[in-house]
Amino acid sequence: MSATLRPPAAPPPGRRRRRWIRVVLSVLLLALVLMAAGVVLVVREVRTVVDTVGQVDFDRPLVVPRLAESRRDADGRRVFDLTMQRGRTDLGRPDPTPTWGVNGSYLGPTLRANRGEDVLVNVTNELGEDSTLHWHGMHLPPEMDGGPHQTVANGATWSPTWRVDQPAATLWYHPHPHGRTAEHVYRGVSGLFLVDDPAAAALALPKKYGVDDVPLIVQDKKFDGSELDESDAPFRNQGILGDQVLVNGTPGPYLDVTTERVRLRLLNGSNARIFNFHFADDRPYLLVGSDGGLLPEPVEVRSLELSPGERAEIVVDFEPGETTVLRSAPLDSSEDRAAGADDRFDILEVRAAGRLTASPPVPRRLAPAPDLGGEEVVTTRRFTLSGSSINGDDMDPERIDVVSEVDTTERWIVTNDNGYPHNFHIHDVQFQVETVDGDDPPPAYQGWQDTVLLPDRAEVALLVRFSDYTDPDTPYMYHCHLLRHEDQGMMGQFVVVRPGQEAGRPSGHAH
Repeated sequence: MSATLRPPAAPPPGRRRRRWIRVVLSVLLLALVLMAAGVVLVVREVRTVVDTVGQVDFDRPLVVPRLAESRRDADGRRVFDLTMQRGRTDLGRPDPTPTWGVNGSYLGPTLRANRGEDVLVNVTNELGEDSTLHWHGMHLPPEMDGGPHQTVANGATWSPTWRVDQPAATLWYHPHPHGRTAEHVYRGVSGLFLVDDPAAAALALPKKYGVDDVPLIVQDKKFDGSELDESDAPFRNQGILGDQVLVNGTPGPYLDVTTERVRLRLLNGSNARIFNFHFADDRPYLLVGSDGGLLPEPVEVRSLELSPGERAEIVVDFEPGETTVLRSAPLDSSEDRAAGADDRFDILEVRAAGRLTASPPVPRRLAPAPDLGGEEVVTTRRFTLSGSSINGDDMDPERIDVVSEVDTTERWIVTNDNGYPHNFHIHDVQFQVETVDGDDPPPAYQGWQDTVLLPDRAEVALLVRFSDYTDPDTPYMYHCHLLRHEDQGMMGQFVVVRPGQEAGRPSGHAH
């Protein structure tokens, strides 16, 4: 007899239900485990605080950027030759770090010119990709500005020329290619441009470059081994935030001072980091200058916040033989831990010699105060920073956002409508900060500015005057100077025109 094959009996309905319940519970348990792991990672990332206080071996003398060589051409212009190039730099890692620089492997020389001089800068690009070089804080024609519309192709030379016509100030230069500014600056292409004038030169302020008048380009970095890590931290909207600080490209720097008073020219050259400068012994110091030059009078402070792109000049007193450390404290202006608000850094050790050369007292009056408050304001414009846009629009190189008339003053009201910090930079002009959140500006903003910090929900009113240069086709930029925000689209364009003239069409930009 042959056996009859029968299909296996179906499990009872109760057993099927229990099996499905076990499957569903397993899936839910797995999802809960993954969610918990994600929450742990988010919390760990948001709550991570960088603290290098007491951890830095100050074992390298501070490198002071050399003054750029220059010559006079047949037209009497001061000529500088700059080459953007690649190289390798000792940044304190096991091996030299691949970097970019100007006339060297990292950062660039300090350009210096007098008010009233005509300058010509030959900028040669040997980076291997297109870039630009922008003169941050300089009043100059738009086609010389070095923004996204003045692309310098790889292998090419761009030669802007203009007359320096603004008060003595600490300005700087850096790349500004559309969508790639963060990476180009982070790799090391930047440097200072000092403007001198007779009025400032006559003041009894420290002025011997590299001795009692010392530039400090402060930048945070992070590394992957010996390589610069250009990645944005997860769950953060600020861009690149580092866990180590370089000053003039020097890790663990110390500065030997030989005079009773020292002028420090601070530049926050970072991509996203806001610094809160103070000294370890909480000593007071005098704030004497901001973005656009000297303040009306010295202001005694013990701490000073600078956002990316901002500059300040301070004068610090020293006693023979003493040592102190310049630090960055947690921020007063932001509660966003994910933006680095709680981080602390040791930045620079300052060592006073046993005998110090005498320095004269700092003058009580320094420079005329900004004077736009008495000007007729022809229009008030509002700019809201949110997400990656300004007034809901991302940057479009083909679009002119603002048309301003030459020889007029406008009020620009800028609001941060985000949950994290921004700042605001306007090309070509130095503006007067009229109010901060409806109140008079703090002492640090009593002088001329080109960049202003906006913590979450802050609002500033700026008085902006447009003068000298008009071009309906070539725009200047305004943007957040936290560079990832700029690259993502938080930037707009304005042109300055003659009365009755309309905006043209931009050209020459690089996408």
